[in-house]
Amino acid sequence: HVQLQASGGGLVQPGGSLTLSCVASGFTRGDYAIGWFRQAPGKEREWISCIRSYGGDTAYADSVKGRFSISRDKNTVYLQMNSLKSEDTAVYSCAVSFWGSAFGCYVEYEYWGRGTQVTVSS
Repeated sequence: HVQLQASGGGLVQPGGSLTLSCVASGFTRGDYAIGWFRQAPGKEREWISCIRSYGGDTAYADSVKGRFSISRDKNTVYLQMNSLKSEDTAVYSCAVSFWGSAFGCYVEYEYWGRGTQVTVSS
């Protein structure tokens, strides 16, 4: 069955960097999108980035554009987070969509992994 496992969270000072990993398993379809999301206490879940398996197309939310970078190596997707701010504090999780590549990153996510906590504080 489809599984996603996010890891790499932790405590980091403002201005610091952190890299999250999302390992996807349990499926053989080659065309998919992996998205990263975050949810801060008392706030709604926010989509922050996506990468397609075919072509490597990526997309970012305005809130992280220029600071975060998404990449993929086989079945692992990374989220490099730089210049972290206190408002980046949240639980980060990843999800997979099997909607075709024609949809780019504008897809509905079907399977979700458990999140990893990122805390940005001095």
